[in-house]
Amino acid sequence: MNLLLITMILALLIPVYAAWKNEHIWQKMLAFASISSKTAVMILVVSVLRDDWMIGIVGVIVLSVGNAGLMLLANVIRRMSDI
Repeated sequence: MNLLLITMILALLIPVYAAWKNEHIWQKMLAFASISSKTAVMILVVSVLRDDWMIGIVGVIVLSVGNAGLMLLANVIRRMSDI
């Protein structure tokens, strides 16, 4: 269990490094969307391991709604740069 979580956290650090390294705003947005998705999957894994469905519901909500807000922000930034 601990090895699985450590591996997932290390996989989470890859987009963090990509966002830190890159100056382009779209690459940063993609990296943050990847972080959000990976965090939601980690929440789901922890909820299955703990057999706690309330944590699983939070993970599903983050997975389904979290990236929508990020994509709305990306569209606002794109429209602001078009003006």
